[in-house]
Amino acid sequence: MTPPPMRTSRCGLLLLCWLLLAATWSATALASGLTLRFVDAGSGEPVSDVVVVAVSPSEPNPVKAEIEQRDRQFRPGVLTVPVGSTVDFPNRDDTQHHVYSFSPAKPFELKLYADRPEAPIRFDTTGVVELGCNIHDHMQGFVLVTEAVQSWRSGAAGLVTLPSPKAPLTLRYWHRRLPDNTRFQPLTLGEPLPAHHRIALELQPPPPANNALDRLQQRFREL
Repeated sequence: MTPPPMRTSRCGLLLLCWLLLAATWSATALASGLTLRFVDAGSGEPVSDVVVVAVSPSEPNPVKAEIEQRDRQFRPGVLTVPVGSTVDFPNRDDTQHHVYSFSPAKPFELKLYADRPEAPIRFDTTGVVELGCNIHDHMQGFVLVTEAVQSWRSGAAGLVTLPSPKAPLTLRYWHRRLPDNTRFQPLTLGEPLPAHHRIALELQPPPPANNALDRLQQRFREL
């Protein structure tokens, strides 16, 4: 006797189709990239300018880069370069600057100068290098020296998308307002990789804006 054919309810078919579509969407999302979302742990607001680097066995290629001083600010305020790179510090303000760093990864000093220093600075040790100006205390910048081949930075929406990630994934991230901004924070994602990953950051309050001329700057303007 032939058994009767199996009957699948309409609800069962709909559920099966939904599961297949969900699996397809998930696979497509991972194929197109992994999206990291950085938010402020206190407010839930997105955090921009988070730097993410991927740990890789490949050797990084040094580059020639530039951080200018303009409008009494370091521009860009954060620069990520491979280890061994050189960075020039042209002064495009109408006052002198005195650029320095006490960071262990690269202590250096460019004494009072206008226009362009005699030679760029070579960053030959990995680490976070904080920049300051001995004339303008409010000026702050960072050079992130890394062995990573790739790096990304979050935009206004706090998002970083990594194309075609593979598990396990070892990353590091940094932001200037983290309690310890002298080093990168580790991030490891195992298998299966999510399509989206939310990271809540405990951030320090932003420094107060300071656009007033200090006494030394005013003195140089009067020369």
